[in-house]
Amino acid sequence: MDGQEMRLLRSLAAAGVRYVPRAVAATPAPRPAEGATPAVPAATPPAAAAGPRAIAGAVQPSLFGARKAAEPEPELAAVAEGVLRCVACGLAKTRTKAVPGEGNPHAHVVFVGEGPGADEDRTGRPFVGRAGQLLDDIITKGMKLRREDVYICNVVKCRPPGNRVPAPDEVAACADWLDRQLLAIAPRVICALGSTAARRLLDTERSLGALRGATHRWRGLPVVVTYHPAYLLRNPAAKTPTWVDIQRVIELMKDP
Repeated sequence: MDGQEMRLLRSLAAAGVRYVPRAVAATPAPRPAEGATPAVPAATPPAAAAGPRAIAGAVQPSLFGARKAAEPEPELAAVAEGVLRCVACGLAKTRTKAVPGEGNPHAHVVFVGEGPGADEDRTGRPFVGRAGQLLDDIITKGMKLRREDVYICNVVKCRPPGNRVPAPDEVAACADWLDRQLLAIAPRVICALGSTAARRLLDTERSLGALRGATHRWRGLPVVVTYHPAYLLRNPAAKTPTWVDIQRVIELMKDP
């Protein structure tokens, strides 16, 4: 973004404008020739203005963060369909089923994990193994919600062989899928489960321990970092600090 574009955005913000089409934010209006009558631009459909990856429901990017889609269902359905057909990385060759994600399109919280495990690869659903059962307990017993009240997905949508950590190129291949899901839902808070999710969302190499205990931001949306349920199965003592993190999530969910 050059200086002229930055000045345009600042002037819009100063005037009270909070949401602008991407095309407007990227391209200042041309200055008319001296003495000429300024042309009135033709109306541009929101999807065309936002490009080929426009979010259903005419969601426009915000100068100050994501804006919730009026109807996120079509976009989430399009992502799910795309994920099932995706062959952008080598994981497509070894998967049984891709795992797009599932839950309430209007959820106030989205849980983002690392990637599918064996049970998820077999069923095509996120967090259904032992770690998923523990996440269910966190949601139902701790947060007093139903699983169908939240949205659950992963950084990568196909299982890495042997449940290894996803490679950088695999994370990059799935980046657009995850971004589109989060922008369509625009939850009140994102809960990053584990270091892979935290580093992907926050674009950092800091440790999970260094990221816990604070509210971070992804495109304006609050992000809380906590331990992955699979880690809690191996280290039960970490359940206590995890509950502290979940209480932060609950408080952020209450924000209007």
